[in-house]
Amino acid sequence: MSRINAETEVVRTKIWLETPQLDDPFSASKCYCYGYDVYGDLLHKASWTEYVFLMFSGEAPSPTQILLLDSLAVAIANPGIRDHSVRAAMNGGVGGSPNAACLIAALSVGAGGLGGAHEVAAAMDLWTRCGADLNEWKIRIQTPHDSQPIDTWPPIEHVPGFNPHGVSCPQPLLETLHRLANCSPGDALPWLETNRSNLEQITKCPLAMPGIAAAAFADLGLSSAQAEMLYLIMRLPGAAVHALEQQRLGWRKYPFFKNGLHLENDPGPFRINQDSL
Repeated sequence: MSRINAETEVVRTKIWLETPQLDDPFSASKCYCYGYDVYGDLLHKASWTEYVFLMFSGEAPSPTQILLLDSLAVAIANPGIRDHSVRAAMNGGVGGSPNAACLIAALSVGAGGLGGAHEVAAAMDLWTRCGADLNEWKIRIQTPHDSQPIDTWPPIEHVPGFNPHGVSCPQPLLETLHRLANCSPGDALPWLETNRSNLEQITKCPLAMPGIAAAAFADLGLSSAQAEMLYLIMRLPGAAVHALEQQRLGWRKYPFFKNGLHLENDPGPFRINQDSL
């Protein structure tokens, strides 16, 4: 048997650096993220948004980038109970699943190509290919599957960033697009607001939140893979709170379960026997 030399086995990362405690080499004395002292500096000066941007991009954000990411975070933090990922978490909560399982359910359902994080990544690829060229967008929209690479995901059957089941762009999305376009440091969001109607005529579908988020991530200078990860993370708060709410309310008040479950000899609400305590 060969012995591993612990001094030469290292984890290679540009993101994180730790210096060990003098009395305990397994505990950190200092933690650095891209060279910034996390607990000696960032903890006292940086917001959560600034720190997240630093971790993903490797650079400290500008004030405009912070404003854009903050505004996007508010817009997508709670997709609402119509959203499939939120409903998945609610189903887990009312069914008695552990909290972690509720979040995993939301991540799993919200990861796909129809309103999910994979659609955001695909929409960002459109930005990479088309930029602000409306004619190029028209070509790509009319031939969406001409050069799709082999992927673990099935091909997306609609134009990424647009709602194939929608009738018109809802007011909350219009307000989100206007707000983000006005505070963006880049060109994608303002261009999208100006050309939204043209794109919707070409796609014959209204703009959807993944399309707005993709433009925002493009203006923040993030890659499609980074955007896919962040979109998953930033939508979890809504899933979490709705799952917790349904845990408290119980399945009898959950419309999707109560009419489909028929208990024989229903014992009624659970009560603690005080005599047994």
